[in-house]
Amino acid sequence: MSMIALLLVVMFLLLLVMNVPIAVSIALATFVAILAEGSDPSIVVASKMANGVNSFALLAIPFFILSGHLMGKGGMARRLIDFAGTLVGFLPGGLAYVNTLTCMLFGSISGSAAAAVSSVGGFMIPEMNRKGYNREFNVAVTTTAATTGLMIPPSNVMIVYSVAAGSVSIAAMFMAGVLPGILTGLFIMFVCGWVAFRKKYPCEERASFKEILIRFKRAFLSLFLVVIVIGGILKGIFTATEAAAISVVYAFILSAVVYREVKIKMLPELLLQTGITTAVVMLLIGASSGMGWIMTMANIPQTVSAALLGLSDNPILILLAINLLLIFVGTFMDMTPAVLIFTPIFLPVAQSLGMHEVHFGIMMIANLSIGLCTPPVGTCLFIGCGVGKTTIAKVTKTMLLFFGAMVAALLVITYVPQVSLWLPVQTGQLKQADVEKSQFMKMDAVDEVTK
Repeated sequence: MSMIALLLVVMFLLLLVMNVPIAVSIALATFVAILAEGSDPSIVVASKMANGVNSFALLAIPFFILSGHLMGKGGMARRLIDFAGTLVGFLPGGLAYVNTLTCMLFGSISGSAAAAVSSVGGFMIPEMNRKGYNREFNVAVTTTAATTGLMIPPSNVMIVYSVAAGSVSIAAMFMAGVLPGILTGLFIMFVCGWVAFRKKYPCEERASFKEILIRFKRAFLSLFLVVIVIGGILKGIFTATEAAAISVVYAFILSAVVYREVKIKMLPELLLQTGITTAVVMLLIGASSGMGWIMTMANIPQTVSAALLGLSDNPILILLAINLLLIFVGTFMDMTPAVLIFTPIFLPVAQSLGMHEVHFGIMMIANLSIGLCTPPVGTCLFIGCGVGKTTIAKVTKTMLLFFGAMVAALLVITYVPQVSLWLPVQTGQLKQADVEKSQFMKMDAVDEVTK
């Protein structure tokens, strides 16, 4: 590794240890590395940051963020909880299943794991506490289930990955995340069932078919947002960016006019929250673009690729090593900067193994979602503990079971490409011929790696 690359890595890690904000750490480390390289950092950093956020696709992010805020305040969580309760509440430990299913539904509608934890957890955790469920178990269920919404579209992090990867279709990423998100939710439900069986948690009264229809009718308009966004994109009616703007209009009409949960006087605060979140995301993207440039100049992606491919000629072991590295990264770095920094490093390795870039993107998102539930940067974990009025130390032991479920789902997503690629092919977002070119998990992929 060159001296510039070493300086960049050491400086970045040192700033993180000093608890400097992640965006500032990235920008400062990039500034120092460019200065050592001999260029004028004031010009290069400013130019790369401006170019990094100069993307039409990124316009979707503030719209989806605002849409998520409107849904979080618009009473949609309660309607989804009621509907989910009629479907799975009758099972032993029914409220745990209801919690998981609602987080999946709300996370997919809002595109925010943090919003799912606060909105769904704000009702479900106290209700589960009241019914005799263990408090730490309730927090663990909510925290992990909320991350499934990052894979089930629409998802801001998928847009970030599409920009970082360069030429990946956002629509293809949206469709690719559906089955992996559902799979992860099912693995979490399996753990819920096992714990409920051991602890003898109660079940709710079985709902009649009429009641199911009534609850579905109340939740239908909330669920229909996904149909509008995904259906419009698939039919070519509008782009992903335009779909984000339409989601804001729909969410506003639903929450302010139909449900009447959002008042006009609440809009300035919601817009301010959206602006703050968007500013943080865009600063991360801009700073990461500058770091990406200096990493390329220092040949860091090529060095890491050579090192990983030199470990073994077995694609299974190489991808296992990538997953372990990403899990480690996710424990101290948020998803957005992690995707922006490590996509250019690991994507070439995955492609050399014959892995499709859409498949790799879903694997990366599924992996980094685990980091949202782990200290010290686990955003969802902190919110969940705050809502559940408990501590991370108390929740950690219970969380281990759910970590195991998420890791098991990750391994299936990693080594079974069809989980991610089948739906994009069926909906026409990916061509079958392009997917068939992928030699991942085939013997000639190993030959290609060893050449």
